[in-house]
Amino acid sequence: MNKKPNPELIDNDNPEWTAQDIKAARPFSSLPATLQSKLRGPQKAPPKVSTTIRLSPDVLQAFRASGDGWQTRIDAALRDWLRTHSPA
Repeated sequence: MNKKPNPELIDNDNPEWTAQDIKAARPFSSLPATLQSKLRGPQKAPPKVSTTIRLSPDVLQAFRASGDGWQTRIDAALRDWLRTHSPA
């Protein structure tokens, strides 16, 4: 079954990439930092720090079972705890 493309759905300003286009592509990380920052836009929030933490299996399982964003929810839970407790 060879269907013809719907001309109303063809975007002439953004044509499909050819094999040559793909071969010439460069990763974002290879662009100069000044251009990366312009394309990325301003940082909306300070970046988070990557770390390793040991959690009880049941705690980890509960957060992971809650779906995507579980690490962000752990961060929010810890931030909430800090509002009423001192980590000392």
